[in-house]
Amino acid sequence: MSFGPIEYLIVGFPGNKFKGEIVPALAELVENNTIRILDLVLIAKDEEGNVAAVELTELDPEDEAAALSDISEVDAGLLNEDDIRLAADSLENNTSAGLLVFENVWATRLAEALRNADGRLLANERIPHDVVEAALAYAAESSGEES
Repeated sequence: MSFGPIEYLIVGFPGNKFKGEIVPALAELVENNTIRILDLVLIAKDEEGNVAAVELTELDPEDEAAALSDISEVDAGLLNEDDIRLAADSLENNTSAGLLVFENVWATRLAEALRNADGRLLANERIPHDVVEAALAYAAESSGEES
């Protein structure tokens, strides 16, 4: 079976406030075959620093985060207790986080072609949104355009 690149991310929500608008955005990516969610765990750290981790299957159906279980095809068990502990250790008190492992389905064909050509990944890094915005603003300013 060919896979596209697999990534993980941890997204924090200060004040333990998860907003439901994330679910439709993720659902759209899944429905469009852009990504495939392989594993997803929610972590909450209370004001005293106590940590609770919840798998999607454990969520109360009334919880707005429970809608995430509708878009997660696989619970591959890729995230383990160590992953959850490391993520929780990085959270400030009164913060929650989502740990997401996903496949970039859109890149499966390219990844397979690169592997077949004995290509080796030498670098891969996400450029933060604020860095991109600053670079675009600087480029527009340098060329005399207004952003």
